[in-house]
Amino acid sequence: MTTTRTTTATTTGMTTKTTTEPRTLPVVGSAPARRTRRRGLPARARIMGWLILLMAVVLLSVAVVTRNLLLHQAESSAVAALEQEAREFSGVAASGVDRATGQPFGSVRELLRNHLQRQYPDDDEVIVGVVRNGAAREVLRQEREAPMRLYDRPELLDPILAATSTSGSIGTAAGEMRWVKVTATGPAGQGAEGIFVVGYFIDRDRAEVHRTIRTLGLVSLLGLILTAGASWLVAGRILAPVRLARAAAAHITEHDFTRRVPVEGNDEFAALAEQFNAMLERLEKAFATQREFLDDAGHELRTPITIIRGHLELLDPVNDDPDERLAAVRVCTDELDRMSRIVDDLLLLAKAERPDFVQLKPVEVAELTSDIYAKIRALGDRRWRLESIGEGRVMLDEQRVTQAVVQLAHNAVQHTETDGEILLGSSVYRGWASFWIADRGPGVSQEDAAVIFDRFARGSNAKRTSGGAGLGLAIVQAIARAHHGGVRLVPTSGGGATFGLELPARGEGVQ
Repeated sequence: MTTTRTTTATTTGMTTKTTTEPRTLPVVGSAPARRTRRRGLPARARIMGWLILLMAVVLLSVAVVTRNLLLHQAESSAVAALEQEAREFSGVAASGVDRATGQPFGSVRELLRNHLQRQYPDDDEVIVGVVRNGAAREVLRQEREAPMRLYDRPELLDPILAATSTSGSIGTAAGEMRWVKVTATGPAGQGAEGIFVVGYFIDRDRAEVHRTIRTLGLVSLLGLILTAGASWLVAGRILAPVRLARAAAAHITEHDFTRRVPVEGNDEFAALAEQFNAMLERLEKAFATQREFLDDAGHELRTPITIIRGHLELLDPVNDDPDERLAAVRVCTDELDRMSRIVDDLLLLAKAERPDFVQLKPVEVAELTSDIYAKIRALGDRRWRLESIGEGRVMLDEQRVTQAVVQLAHNAVQHTETDGEILLGSSVYRGWASFWIADRGPGVSQEDAAVIFDRFARGSNAKRTSGGAGLGLAIVQAIARAHHGGVRLVPTSGGGATFGLELPARGEGVQ
């Protein structure tokens, strides 16, 4: 919406110049734009996802660590096997004696042949012996030829024999082969040299490790699937109270706060359900108080408004009678005063539901009783008497308690005759502080006693000396409940009624 702002400047001897400037104004009463919330993954799916991710990380770590350990073990086993074969041959060559006959070997060829016949290599091992005498070379083979006939592969055997080192590795059609060789010389004068060669095909052990890891991976995948299903079910059971709370919140309206969340177990979710139910109870009580306030206000204010309107309509603007006008004004003023008192009392009752309605502090009961007695004696021409005074220092809201007792005294004045007797008393005993007002009036019937503390309730047989809305005793009860106490009504000995406040006494000097 736009408006036009006009500016006019006038000076002596100059023409008037008018300019217009558009200005944008906010639209009054426009509702703020509603923010839309993007729906993400449900909490149940997020819990399942995090559990699967955690499980996957753990299983992957286990697989990686297991693979590295197994590969390291395979490498160590291969080295250990080669070193063992080399030590055995070195020992036999160093002794130079045939262990079966106890006779020395006649040549290096005999040494190699005898040792090869006594060996039982593993499936991954291959053993050959080579006798060199000048340019001549003879390859002695072991009976087992698996996994490769190394004696028929000069392209593999020659590099090993020509190597200056005693160990190494070489690639073959059967995979990587780790090898070690040991050189031995024959008896002096023969000039022959024997070479003992052991090869170990480590890829077969590595393949076994890889098969183990694949099996572990399949088992881990199955475990992840089972974990996903279990976590979905467990998350559903854990979040069940939250779903119940959500369903309860979805069914709650301003007219229905009866839905509650079932409380099961003794865990955090049970505590959440209890707090949620307590919140619903507070909301239900607040809305009930609000509706009751509106109903009471509408009911009680309708009568004075009708009276004021009727008197104003009866006034004759043409033939204005001063006496009639004065009487109408007096009636309207009285009704407006009564409306003001009703509104004040209703507001006080509405505030009684707030947690800060009472402000507790240490109060001397005897001193408070004396102050109240001094105040209520001005309420009417009655025979006031202080019946008893309690002793002790308790936690009370001094102003609210004074307000309640004064209201009880005012109620007693309205229900007693001039020069009637009214008693005030207080006591502190067994954890309770009591304040009471007793009169010698007509008393309260059993029918009236059941409802007399309700809002706008009035005794059916009581003599009333001034009009009221019937909110006084309701205010007294609200003050007592705000102190976590109550009110009592008992007949007075000799006729009349005794109204009292029973409040928890917490403080020093409490019996």
